[in-house]
Amino acid sequence: MQFHRGRLIDHVHLVVRDLEASKRFYAAVLASVGRSITHEGPDFFASDELFVSPGDAISHVHLAFQAADRDTVHRFHAAALAAGGRDNGGPGERHYHPGYYGAFALDPDGNNIEAVHHGPAARSAESVVITAEG
Repeated sequence: MQFHRGRLIDHVHLVVRDLEASKRFYAAVLASVGRSITHEGPDFFASDELFVSPGDAISHVHLAFQAADRDTVHRFHAAALAAGGRDNGGPGERHYHPGYYGAFALDPDGNNIEAVHHGPAARSAESVVITAEG
C-alpha cells in the first residue's frame, strides 16, 4: 500500500452537513486543479490529504489548493461557483507576497476554499511516496 503526502500536513478532515452536495463541489474544484476524488465510501470521500465526512460538528477552515498557473486559478473559481460555491474573492494578485495569485470560494458549509499560484517554480517531486512496511 502506498500513500502520497506532503511534508507537513498528513491530512485535513472536513466535517460537512450534506455529503453529496460537498462531493459535487469538491469533485468540480479538484478537477479544476488537476486532481480527483480518489477514495470514497458511503460516509466519506477523499483526495490526497483531504478527507471529508458528514457529522454534527461542522468544520470552518481555510483550505488552499495548489494551482499550476493563473489559468488554473480561474478554472477553480468558475468550477467552484458552478458547483454551488459562493464567491469569496475572484481571481487576482494578492498582497501576501509578489506573484501570489489566488481565488476564493465558500463551499456548501462555509469553508473558505482557495486555489493559489505562487509564480513560476520547479518541484523536486510530484509528491512524497510513503510505502507501508510489514
